[in-house]
Amino acid sequence: MSSQNDSGVPVVHAPDGVGYRLIELPPELLEALESPNPPNLSLEASAASAVLKCGSQEWALRQKNTSNALILLKPDDINASTASSPGRAGLKLISTTHDTIELVPESADKPAVPLSRGKWHEKFARGR
Repeated sequence: MSSQNDSGVPVVHAPDGVGYRLIELPPELLEALESPNPPNLSLEASAASAVLKCGSQEWALRQKNTSNALILLKPDDINASTASSPGRAGLKLISTTHDTIELVPESADKPAVPLSRGKWHEKFARGR
């Protein structure tokens, strides 16, 4: 019954006050950023949204909401180490977010126009 004595990994809620935004990177951009000579990125405004530019490639930034929370964790010693009792390895929950930023490819001749999806009642109440 030694498993009953194992208390697991302690998790502490300790938000750090930083507003995190997670960006889903397309494979070609990730590959370019991980190369030995990463390119410079620029962020510019357009009529529809912000645009991330990398060389000749452009991506429009779009916010994508999720119903499930994304929780950012950081390793931490839960109890401060002292000479008599060493700290215990655990996790700190530093932030929770419900949205990510996705990059949508945008061509120079045809900029991406945001889709107007409307509200739920506007979509489904039309047939009533």
